[in-house]
Amino acid sequence: MSSPTGPDNGLPVRMPRPRQPGRHRRPEPAVAPEGAPALVLAVPGTPSAATRGLAEEVVSIARSELPGLDARIGYLDGEDAEYPTLAGVLAHTAEQRTARHQQALAAGQDVPAPQGPVAVVVPLLAGPDNALMRQVRQAVMDSRVPAELTDVLGPHPLLAEALHVRLSEAGLARADRARLFTVATAADGIILATIGGEEAVQAAGITGMLLAARLAVPVMAAALDQDGAISATADQLRGSGSAHLALAPHLIGPEVPEGVLDAAAKDAGCAYAEALGAYPAIGKLALSQYMAALGITPPQAQGAPQSR
Repeated sequence: MSSPTGPDNGLPVRMPRPRQPGRHRRPEPAVAPEGAPALVLAVPGTPSAATRGLAEEVVSIARSELPGLDARIGYLDGEDAEYPTLAGVLAHTAEQRTARHQQALAAGQDVPAPQGPVAVVVPLLAGPDNALMRQVRQAVMDSRVPAELTDVLGPHPLLAEALHVRLSEAGLARADRARLFTVATAADGIILATIGGEEAVQAAGITGMLLAARLAVPVMAAALDQDGAISATADQLRGSGSAHLALAPHLIGPEVPEGVLDAAAKDAGCAYAEALGAYPAIGKLALSQYMAALGITPPQAQGAPQSR
């Protein structure tokens, strides 16, 4: 026989945990609003299987952070069904939205015509690049559909975290932040490599300051697409006392031509880390740009204590 509160055999009963009140209450998970625009990731560079895998991982991270998110991939230099162009993806997304509305009307539902952007386009770029951003804008215009274009992903503290991880994976930085142990090959000066000219260098420099605070070593940004900039920055770091340099790409990967990083590292006479790739922060930042464009509160901000 059981009591109203559980069995009478003396075994403990797992009861529902009450919700914590106030500032310690766990936030409710965010869910994509019904009928929200698609997130379309604009991927630069020459399409390849590696690029597609990276982009798919980024949108997978975004979907995991916001259940119900319609996330798609469009390539700036796409050509076919395997690597669809950004303009083509936007046009197809608009056609699907129109078809859904017509189906609802045919089913007798009294639904208003869809309003607002069909999609929010998020460039897969860590920093500003005027040439690539012009290409993104042109693709949006070519699609002839209403779409919102966000800014690039950086600068942001999460990028500094990702750079730290990539350096530590290459054995070029300690993995901890408290110097509890040392790495024999750790660099005492970091060149933060970017693409996009002076504007990109300035943006990377902001992330570089955050990375310098994490590693307690000097960090200087330089552009891969400016002749001699990487080697000149290496000379400057060595002149200020850094003996063991490392090159850290302030780049996600697809935007930099193959072989450029290797050549730059040889010119600077130093080792280099891998590009940021599909580090989890990249997917979260892409989602953050999407949610900001739509005025949706990010999951990590929900339930946060209010400042006084």
